[in-house]
Amino acid sequence: MPLRDTSADHAATDRTFQVDLRGLVDLLSHHLYSSPRVYLRELLQNAVDALTARHAVEPHGDFGIRLYADGKVVRVEDDGVGLTEADVHTFLATIGRSSKRAERIAEQRADFIGQFGIGLLSCFLVADEIHVLSRSARTPDAPAVEWRGRGDGSYTVRTLPPSARPRPGTTVTLTPRSDAGEWTRPQQVHALARHFGSLLRHPVTFDDGSGGPGTPVNPEPAPWARSFPTPGARSRALAAYGEEVFGFTPLDTIELDLPAVGLKGIACVLPEAVPAGRRHGHRVHVKGMLLSEQAEEILPEWAFFVRCVVDAESLRPTASRESLYEDATLAAVRDALAERLREWIARAAASDPDLLGRFLQTHHLAVKSLAVHDDEILRMLLPWLPFETTDGHTTLDEFARTHRTVLVTSSVEEFRQVAAIASAAGLGVVNGGYTYDRELVHRMPEIRPEVSVADLDPATLTAHLDPVDRETELAAAPYLAQARDALAVFDCDVALRTFQPASAPALLVDSREARHERTRSRLAREQEGGLWGDILGALRQEAPRAQLILNQLNPLVRTAVAIDEPELARTSAEALYGQAVMLSRRPLRPAESSLINRSFLDLLAHALRKDS
Repeated sequence: MPLRDTSADHAATDRTFQVDLRGLVDLLSHHLYSSPRVYLRELLQNAVDALTARHAVEPHGDFGIRLYADGKVVRVEDDGVGLTEADVHTFLATIGRSSKRAERIAEQRADFIGQFGIGLLSCFLVADEIHVLSRSARTPDAPAVEWRGRGDGSYTVRTLPPSARPRPGTTVTLTPRSDAGEWTRPQQVHALARHFGSLLRHPVTFDDGSGGPGTPVNPEPAPWARSFPTPGARSRALAAYGEEVFGFTPLDTIELDLPAVGLKGIACVLPEAVPAGRRHGHRVHVKGMLLSEQAEEILPEWAFFVRCVVDAESLRPTASRESLYEDATLAAVRDALAERLREWIARAAASDPDLLGRFLQTHHLAVKSLAVHDDEILRMLLPWLPFETTDGHTTLDEFARTHRTVLVTSSVEEFRQVAAIASAAGLGVVNGGYTYDRELVHRMPEIRPEVSVADLDPATLTAHLDPVDRETELAAAPYLAQARDALAVFDCDVALRTFQPASAPALLVDSREARHERTRSRLAREQEGGLWGDILGALRQEAPRAQLILNQLNPLVRTAVAIDEPELARTSAEALYGQAVMLSRRPLRPAESSLINRSFLDLLAHALRKDS
C-alpha cells in the first residue's frame, strides 16, 4: 500500500511500507490469536477454501485434505484449486491481501472461511520457514509453483515442471522451531485437527509417518446432519454428542435449525443449577470449522441454563476468527435461538410435566429472569415456579389456593423476621428478597385475578398480634420503661403483645429502609451547621423506629417483666433484643454484637452471684 511523501519543494516520491515480519508475528501471537495452536486451524481453513473454489470449477470432483506430522515436519495437502505464479506473487508476497478479494471469485465470498495471506502468516508462530508447492486446477497444463518464505521476511518463488506436483492442489510444509514441539508433535497435530475440523464437510485424514493408513479426522458428519431410524434414536444420538462435547449428561437436548442463516445444532440443558448471570461459552462452528468454544454472544444472558454447539453458514467471524462479529445477522440469530428455547419450555409445559418439573426444580431462577420480560412465559409458568413462603417452599399456584391475599416482603431478612409469627397468625407471606421474586409475585393477579398481592407493611403484621389485658400491661409498665431506655441507643421502641408461637419470646419489626433513614438522621445531627448537614437537614423527616414486641405467652418474657431490679431488667431487655436480632439473621452491627456479648456476661455474672 503506497504512501505519498511530499517535500517542501512539492516534489513527490512514491514509497511503500516496510514490514517487520517478526514484529508482525509477535503482534499476531500476543494480540490477535489466543494461542499458537491456531496455525493448524488457519492451514485447514486455507485448504477448505481451496476445495470450495475447486468445486466451483469441478462440481462433482472427489477432493480431500491430508495432514502429515512426524515430529520433523508438519504438512497439509489439499486437492483444491491451487495457485498460479501470479497468484503466488499476489497472495503470498503481499501481506494481508486475500485471494477471496480477487474479482473472479468475489461473488463467492460467502463460501469461504478465511483469508489466505494472514492465515499463512500464523504459521510463523511455530515455524521459521514455510514451504508452499501448488499447481492450479484452472489450467490443465499449468506448471507447479514453489514459494518458500522465511521468518526474516525474505522469500523465493520459482516455477517447476508439472511433474513436481502431478495433481492440482497445494501442499504447505512447515519446519517447526525447536521451541514449538508442544504444538507440532504428531499426537498434538492430530488432536488439533480433531478439535478444529471434526465437523468439516470435506474428508480430512491424518498420517503420523508410521506407515499405516491415514486416520480419518472427521469420519462422520454432525449428528443433526445424519438420518436415524426413529425419533428416539435421533434424540439419544444428539444427547450422546452433547455429552461428548461438554462432559455432562443433558437434562434434555433441544435441536436448533435456522435455515435462513444455515444454522444447525443443539442446545444441551444443564443438569445442575448455575449462578444467575454466569454465561457459559458456546461452541460455534462456521462452515464446519470450529470458530470458538466461548461464544457467549450467540444466546441472550437469561439463557444460562443451556450450552450450545452449532454450525452456521452466514455468521461473520472477527479478524482473529476466534469470536463472532456483532452485527445485525448475529442479533437476529440470537433472537431466533431465544425463541427456540421459549418454544421448548412451552412444549414441556404442555406435554411433559415430569420434564418441566425437573427443569424448574433445577433452573427456576433462569425461568424467573425470563418471565420478568416475557409475558407468554409468565402466563405459562408463573403458577408453577417455586417460592419461599410461610407455607414452606411451594408454587404460587398452591400458595394462592390457601391465601387469597398474598403479602410479599422486600428483603430476605424481613421475611425471616416475620415468617414464624405471620404463619401462626394465618398470614400468607412470600419472601420477595430474592432476585426477580418480588416483581413476579406482584404480577400474580394477571394470572389469577381472584388473588390480591400487597407489600408486607409492619402495621399489617402488628395488627394481627393480640394486645394484653390492661392489668398485665400496667404491671409490666416499669419494665417496659426500663427496656425502652436501654434500647434507645438503637432507636427501638418496646411493646408487649400476645402471639403464636409461644416459643418465640420476641419479634423485632424493622426494615432496611428504616435503618437507612435512622442512619441519615443521625448523620444530619452530627453534621449540624455544615453544608452536608444543611443538605441532610433539608431531607429530614421523622425517622421510623424499630419495634421490639415481647410475647406475653412466652415464659421467659413473663419472668422478665416481673423483674424489679433495674440493672437486671436492663440486661434482660438487651438480651431479648439481641436474640430477636439474631433470629432475623441480618448482619449484626458492631454495637449490637457488643450488646449481645455484654448482656450474656452480665446475666452469667448475676446467676453466679445468686448461686454463691
